[in-house]
Amino acid sequence: MRPEKPSPSPKPQAPSPVNCKHFGVCGGCSLPGVEYAEQLLQKQARLARLLGMPVPPLVPSPREDRFRTKVSFVFGPEGQGRGLVMGHYARGSKQIVRIDECPVHSDRGNRIAFALRDRLRRARIYGAGAQRNGLVRHIIVRTTEDDRQAVAMLVVTKNDKALRTPIRGLLASADRPDGFFININDRPGPFMVGSETIKIDGHSHVKQDGIIDTSFLVSPTAFFQTNVGAARALVQLVIDGVGTFDKPEGSSPQVLDLYSGSGLFALPLVKAGVRVTAVEENRQAMKDAEANIRLNRIPGGMMRLLTSSVEEALPRVARDRWDAVVLDPPRQGCPPEVLDSVFNQIAPPRAVYVSCNPEALAAELPVILTAGYRVTRIQPVDMFPHTDHIETVVALSRG
Repeated sequence: MRPEKPSPSPKPQAPSPVNCKHFGVCGGCSLPGVEYAEQLLQKQARLARLLGMPVPPLVPSPREDRFRTKVSFVFGPEGQGRGLVMGHYARGSKQIVRIDECPVHSDRGNRIAFALRDRLRRARIYGAGAQRNGLVRHIIVRTTEDDRQAVAMLVVTKNDKALRTPIRGLLASADRPDGFFININDRPGPFMVGSETIKIDGHSHVKQDGIIDTSFLVSPTAFFQTNVGAARALVQLVIDGVGTFDKPEGSSPQVLDLYSGSGLFALPLVKAGVRVTAVEENRQAMKDAEANIRLNRIPGGMMRLLTSSVEEALPRVARDRWDAVVLDPPRQGCPPEVLDSVFNQIAPPRAVYVSCNPEALAAELPVILTAGYRVTRIQPVDMFPHTDHIETVVALSRG
């Protein structure tokens, strides 16, 4: 099928109502100053071009600013390897752009991060940077959608007593989070956090209510969608894609949820009457999922958790019969052996693929269709305004 021809863009473009003095320098936003309706048109056209088929308009984000409930900044040295700068990376590089405002972040998350930054500077604590010569590497703040709850985690190269004064100052101030952690990560590489986390004060999670009648406990280290408003649309699309099944009375549909995280899709599916087996290798996410099962009072036997990589779990679960499979892989997509196992061996009547990378989806969708599936619905969602990011939900049916 040929992609839909997008409507011509109005010229000149109206400026985006979201303004940031770091637009064009900071790498966090790749579509700075582009009017939001035009952003949506550009993303729709790009996805259609990559997939080679018509796609509907994106479900817009309910908010264009302050939608990120996960606030994160990187620390680096200032000047000759000393001092401290906090910000985001410049686009396409590891150079840190000093950030004094970030309108896409939660207001409360920003306040906590900037307040801690100022105290770290006064204590003469240095940013670690790429060489990890300093002490502090990242600050991560998780908030609820309404900013009423917040937990923060400072990622450091070592647990140094010099941190006591700035942290105690933050916890005694009006900007204090509801919980605070230190994470130790002295290793190079792309991973933001290390394996050791120390709780310093307060709560371990924030409690996010109101996602399709489901509540979630979210810790700083576990993956959870950062745009809660757009996540609601995502969850509803997955529920719709799984659909209903004509089952004997007393029998529930069986759904396999791969790359399940802390249960974003699994828990609402269970509440819709589905029995779910959730597979996730991140142990903290699985601890959160266990807590979320208790929080939502899920009946015993309705949700089974397998802490494992998807590749290792599939030979075990492939022997069972599944009415549907949900896949929400990381950015690189699914390995070929996962696609083969799901669509050729398990071969469920229905599948729902949630993609955060249009290029990976464009490469994998033909493989899935060749296995005997057809697209029953495709719906992109705008999870991150002002960026090129596109989240896409593809509902598939066998035969």
